[in-house]
Amino acid sequence: MSVSDTSRHRAAQRLAALADTLKATALSSSDLSSAASPFPVQNSTLPFWRTELHEIDNHRTTVELPEKCDILIVGAGFSGTSIAYHLLSDDPSPPSIVMLEARSACSGATGRNGGHLKPDVYYRVPKYIRMYGREAAASIAAFEASQVTAVKALVEKEKIDCDFNMTRAYDVIMDAELAVSCKKEFDQLVADGFPTVKDVWYLPAAAAENLSGVKGAKCAFSFTVGSVWPYKLVTRLLELAVERGLNLQTNTPVTKVLKTRDMDGNWVVETPRGRIRTKKVVFATNGYTAGILPQFKERIVPVRGICSRITIPEGKSAPSLPYSYSIRHNAKGADYQITRPDGSIIVGGGRPLYLHKPEEWYNVFDDSRLIEPAVPHFQDLMQRTYRGWEDTGAKPDRIWTGIMGYTNDLMPHVGAVPSKTGQFISAGFNGHGMPLIFLTSKAVASMIKDDCTFEETGLPGPFKTSVARLGNTQNAILELLKP
Repeated sequence: MSVSDTSRHRAAQRLAALADTLKATALSSSDLSSAASPFPVQNSTLPFWRTELHEIDNHRTTVELPEKCDILIVGAGFSGTSIAYHLLSDDPSPPSIVMLEARSACSGATGRNGGHLKPDVYYRVPKYIRMYGREAAASIAAFEASQVTAVKALVEKEKIDCDFNMTRAYDVIMDAELAVSCKKEFDQLVADGFPTVKDVWYLPAAAAENLSGVKGAKCAFSFTVGSVWPYKLVTRLLELAVERGLNLQTNTPVTKVLKTRDMDGNWVVETPRGRIRTKKVVFATNGYTAGILPQFKERIVPVRGICSRITIPEGKSAPSLPYSYSIRHNAKGADYQITRPDGSIIVGGGRPLYLHKPEEWYNVFDDSRLIEPAVPHFQDLMQRTYRGWEDTGAKPDRIWTGIMGYTNDLMPHVGAVPSKTGQFISAGFNGHGMPLIFLTSKAVASMIKDDCTFEETGLPGPFKTSVARLGNTQNAILELLKP
């Protein structure tokens, strides 16, 4: 065995040992053992987005659960709702569609995120090129970039009051080593004529600090993004879908889908309120997918994150932050941030404070508790980060957690569930669903309604769920724990 082979072998052994340690640690993390199937819990933390509830939040279109339908959608977040919206748009004879949601509408990851409609048009592109090739990476980046204008068009078409804002992002790099590597990779993308970097502008240290206001910025990258009140966006789409024929059943968790179809070719879906039979079933279940689709265990992993809303006391003022931000502390963690029209700041992240404690985040589906090691991070975050904010008194008035669905290969699982004719999935968005989901859902709706293939939708190839991906035992999520 050569020296390089020996090194790779030892690295593989260390990673395997790390994975074993991680599993053992997670098993003892709480009463909700990570060995249990991931299901939404009760008494979840209250995100800011859910402080103004829509009348559809707890809604049952019919008193009783229908016995059967043409299409059953599991999950009333951005994915499930967008799929229903696309299926029911401009169709004089729509199929019968039932949507089941375990808790209230938009109570999962969508109602708990940072409201950031922020495509990745440069940062992870070099990694995707290494993993999937240049063509696939370009397809992913272009697809993400297109979501900002697609959601803008949706908001305008349906006149949705959801605080949508189109602005620029500042990706601010705080680590000197990361700044050098990012600039080098960016320069290579520019030299190669990579399409999406045409919208990206590089700022060296002095300009980055002066224009972004971030103390100690080593460099920054600026590009087009959006922000939104995600709960208001989704509940309005859900309301439109119900008006067009959707039967919405909240507080109706799916506990099981029978392994084979019945004699009439229907899938049988079990809930505490009874069974429902359907020709086609769609899993928009993100971090909770493995709870009802066991073949996705360790392929879509529940990962807990933490987010906050920061306000300024009455009588105080602060410099304007009209842009959105990602403050990249190092290669393993960043804070993501938007400024709301009311002047409050939504900030999520804090990962460097808890990354070394996998029992706090990996394979955790309990969003009723905070990630305690990260809570202090938000207390004086604005004062530490921005020029002119030192005496503002800014502090969080709300902190919450949410469960994301991370995949072991960093790509969402989209399309026909392998070996399960009539089953479809749109899940595993790796904490990055806002700039992916709306147009992904349009493609999934086409697969369901028009029987088109994944390839005919034009979705990026790496998104396609497959037997090969389900058989992939590598775990890119655990790479975060490498030294």
